[in-house]
Amino acid sequence: MNLFGTILLSWYQENKRLLPWRDTQDPYLIWISEIILQQTRVAQGYEYYLRFVRRFPDVKALAEADEDEVMRHWQGLGYYSRARNLHEAARSLPDGVFPRTYQGVRALKGVGDYTAAAICSFAYGMPYAVVDGNVYRVLARYFGIDTPIDSSLGKKTFAALAQEMLVKEHPADYNQAIMDFGALVCTPQSPGCMFCPLAESCSALAGGKISALPVKQHKTKQTDRYFNYLFVRMGNYTLIRKRTEDDIWKNLFEFPLLETDKDYAAEEFLRSDALSNFCQGHAETLVTPLSRGVKHVLSHRVIHANFYEIRLPESEAEKEFPGYLRVRLDDLDNYALPRLLHAFWEKHAKKDSDTCRM
Repeated sequence: MNLFGTILLSWYQENKRLLPWRDTQDPYLIWISEIILQQTRVAQGYEYYLRFVRRFPDVKALAEADEDEVMRHWQGLGYYSRARNLHEAARSLPDGVFPRTYQGVRALKGVGDYTAAAICSFAYGMPYAVVDGNVYRVLARYFGIDTPIDSSLGKKTFAALAQEMLVKEHPADYNQAIMDFGALVCTPQSPGCMFCPLAESCSALAGGKISALPVKQHKTKQTDRYFNYLFVRMGNYTLIRKRTEDDIWKNLFEFPLLETDKDYAAEEFLRSDALSNFCQGHAETLVTPLSRGVKHVLSHRVIHANFYEIRLPESEAEKEFPGYLRVRLDDLDNYALPRLLHAFWEKHAKKDSDTCRM
């Protein structure tokens, strides 16, 4: 066993986080936890994991569920393609049996090298090293590697080094140890070098390069988009639509949306042709700004959102609204909304609708 691995395993035994998915070797439960944690911090993903596996405790339960219900249980986690991939993968497994080989796990929809290594080492004790953001950071700093981690050479270099350092007698504990160490000690900002058990042999600390490593050659380019949502209130009814386009939030529901090329002032938007066209044919339309300047940051996009309430007579609820579902306000929680819209509903609209029903 190498010194690096010995120190990490010793640290892990004293400092490991007690998490529900670590108390099992069920590959399904580990799979669910790893998919959730791909783009979600442990503190945030904890309750979502518990809620998800209560409703979908095994492959069969997930495979038999309706996609809308799966998406509703994923609501708030973001990166919704993860939920769609989970559902599709579950449905692809014969008789609900989870694969027992690395190749079989790796072939599942939405499973990459990291996730396959995590599942196979945690569930089956297979000697596959994980490489995630925490692992890149620990290895880059400890060994003083300045090869960009998002380059082809960098990915190959770190994958090979991670596999070399893996304690093959204890792959599950080692993989958990290096990830926890990166999350708790060798953090992106203000790492705990003073109390780090690897400090004496850390190349980055010795060379004063902690803040410079790991290196990335490309920064994520973000695009600004401007969303104007129309919360239509017709007595106890509202309108929603399912986003079926190949775009963000696919298969989630949303209120009527008017996307613009820039952020219009409220007065300018209220006079716009787009809003006039939406309201055309509806008498006694009252449009009121409810919330403006809401910034919602995604990985590659920044959504600048404004919310307007459109009040129509309750009798309008009997009319047809092509492209939209007419739903009762008290049924809206049964539909999976993007986090941006769910936050608006909880803060601005749900309270009013509850008051109306009292």
